[in-house]
Amino acid sequence: MNGTQWIILFLIIQLIHGLATWKLYIKAGRKAWEAFIPVYNAVMLMKIINRPWWWTILLFLPIVNLIMFPVIWVETARSFGKNSRLDTILAIVTLGFYNFYLNYIANVNYIEDRSLKPRSNAGEWISSILFAVVAATIVHTYLIQPFVIPSSSLEKTLLVGDFLFVSKFHYGARVPMTTVGLPMVHDSIPKTKTKSYLFNDTFEERNTSWKNKLQLPYMRLPGFEKITRNEIVVFNQPADTLLDMNDFNPDRNYYKPIDKKTNLVKRCVGIPGDELEIKGGHVYINGEKNVLPDRARLQFFYNIKTNGDIRQLFSKYEITESSGYETYYIENKYLEDPKISDFINSNNDIDLKIIERDSLKTEVSGRLTQRFFQRLGMSVAKTNYIGNMTEELALKVSKDPSIISVEKVNSETPDSRLFPQDSEYSYTADNFGPIYIPKKGESLDLTIKNFPLYKRVIGEYERNTITSRGNQVLINGEVATSYTFKQDYYWMMGDNRQNSIDSRYWGFVPFDHVVGKPVLVWMSFDTIKKKVRWDRLFTTVHGTGKTTSYLIPVLVLIAGLVVFNRFRKRKKKAQ
Repeated sequence: MNGTQWIILFLIIQLIHGLATWKLYIKAGRKAWEAFIPVYNAVMLMKIINRPWWWTILLFLPIVNLIMFPVIWVETARSFGKNSRLDTILAIVTLGFYNFYLNYIANVNYIEDRSLKPRSNAGEWISSILFAVVAATIVHTYLIQPFVIPSSSLEKTLLVGDFLFVSKFHYGARVPMTTVGLPMVHDSIPKTKTKSYLFNDTFEERNTSWKNKLQLPYMRLPGFEKITRNEIVVFNQPADTLLDMNDFNPDRNYYKPIDKKTNLVKRCVGIPGDELEIKGGHVYINGEKNVLPDRARLQFFYNIKTNGDIRQLFSKYEITESSGYETYYIENKYLEDPKISDFINSNNDIDLKIIERDSLKTEVSGRLTQRFFQRLGMSVAKTNYIGNMTEELALKVSKDPSIISVEKVNSETPDSRLFPQDSEYSYTADNFGPIYIPKKGESLDLTIKNFPLYKRVIGEYERNTITSRGNQVLINGEVATSYTFKQDYYWMMGDNRQNSIDSRYWGFVPFDHVVGKPVLVWMSFDTIKKKVRWDRLFTTVHGTGKTTSYLIPVLVLIAGLVVFNRFRKRKKKAQ
């Protein structure tokens, strides 16, 4: 729904509230008209049910209000003597329309000084849980959200198994757009494939379904800083039309609301107004090589050839991401034996490829049986592996005595999966662009050549109809030679350059997709070694110099608060 439609719906709800409660307001000593005045009627209702005025604010916070409305319905009934379990159930299951019964039919009296203390232990527990959920939802939505690093796209900078606190208020907290859903749950209920929110995921029906009309327009509270180049940012994946995140095959008939798209964390290497190019895996901004913060650990794949033990080599240099194969030496006398050659040719389990040959031996690779390996007395010739390393580590590894060569992998074959998924743009993951990053308020000359680059921005993100006809670009049915962007866009990439699905695959990230700024690693668990990384607990995400754990100061602070709280309680008892 648009803004006007939401205002009309709001006024209808206010009218229903007034019709359902005006007599109750009179019985509570208020005026009948007070039940009909928007917002003011909620403040007066808080006085009637003997609750603080600021509860009114909670009624206007999406998701939080789904918890608060049932509480208010029940509290209203109890303020007029309806305290039974049946009254509570009726107040909730009728979605507050039980108030019509109290207002027009039931003979009720206002209880001005009713006790707010729950009448049973169960009631006290329920009350405590409800308000704990409300408080946690407010913090999660508008202040700080926990986030776990799911992949290695920022490996060595942020690790798989790092648990982060993400600040919502640095860039301005985004008001939830999906108004009906479970609090503090993202796109699906844990351990199930069931959506946690009310929405129609079918692309064709996203603008007509009544569920989707409950979506709020994009709104964001004021922030106190802007995204700067090279900051690490959490955002919703723009092209998240994936049914399965493990298979990058977008289904354009599958649609998610912005705030329910998959959360990702990457480094913002390009900000609005930049011209970005990638050469040899390195980012260049406006013609100059981008200089990353000293904590960043840029990694690339390297071909490693060694005649040593590859496992010991990887363990020695802590290379965690790798793949590869071994080649073998076979003495020529075996290959020249007719019985052996016939055996090789007739056995489907053996597929040898000759790499190099001299007068005594032949180097081969391929599929082999263990029996064949033992029969010929074969030995390992070279181990050819791809390892993921920083440039500094690659130089160090190349000097190891067991190393034959270390060569950086550079993708040279155009990848059709890369943005903008158009045959006119023969980009590779390591050589990409140049490309202009849109900035709010700036205009761009539109041509049929750059049409594929900005089609999604103008059409999907800025909600226009954009098509091409011959050499012309049409926006909303009219020929357009330029376009002025309505919001800022960013270019997000992983430091693990050749093992990261990022803006190279799905393009620009709109500001309305930005979730927040990660500020603290509060927990880190090594999923391979199955142990806590104690040196990473309570370390800052941004900053310069070596990361420092603040675990001990945090533990001392917690212990001090516990001791102070106990002292305060004892002093209060003594009085």
